[in-house]
Amino acid sequence: MTNEWDKLNKKIIACRACPRLVEWREKVAIEKRRACQEWNYWGKPVPGFGDPAGRLFIVGLAPGAHGSNRTGRMFTGDSSGDTLFGALYRTGFASQAKAYSRDDGLTLKDCFITAIGRCAPPGNKPTREELNACDPFLAQEWSLMPQVRVILALGKMAFDGSARLLRNQGYALPRLKFSHSFLSIARNIA
Repeated sequence: MTNEWDKLNKKIIACRACPRLVEWREKVAIEKRRACQEWNYWGKPVPGFGDPAGRLFIVGLAPGAHGSNRTGRMFTGDSSGDTLFGALYRTGFASQAKAYSRDDGLTLKDCFITAIGRCAPPGNKPTREELNACDPFLAQEWSLMPQVRVILALGKMAFDGSARLLRNQGYALPRLKFSHSFLSIARNIA
């Protein structure tokens, strides 16, 4: 990754803009889940992960309290990651089918994974204001990846956040309504 990526990731990791999220992610990192007592939790905002030259841009909601908040890497260490990385491995985007930790050797090819929120939210429900605080991070990742051709949004909130990102970047989008297996073509009018 380039110097711009390093600067962005440091800015994400240092963010303390949302008091409710800071309190929650740090509390979870201290109290831990019984099955994860041996782990030193990450407990900070989680930057995106993958191939910065990738054409596939995968967008999730936010880190899981005992997955990404524990491991420090998107979709790593929980069942949603097992499903995602298994599919990415079968389709040639991931070097392995499971993701356990930041140093497990997993690499992504032609694919980048990020989220509209960077901190694990209580009850998996970030507020609109909390997501707004993370919007600049997603926009900066997007600006560093001009080669992206496909956005895969995982869930309604990620879908809405991805549509907001594209509109803010000057893409003309039709009126979009979330549904599973939905496809839309966006044209850049900027």
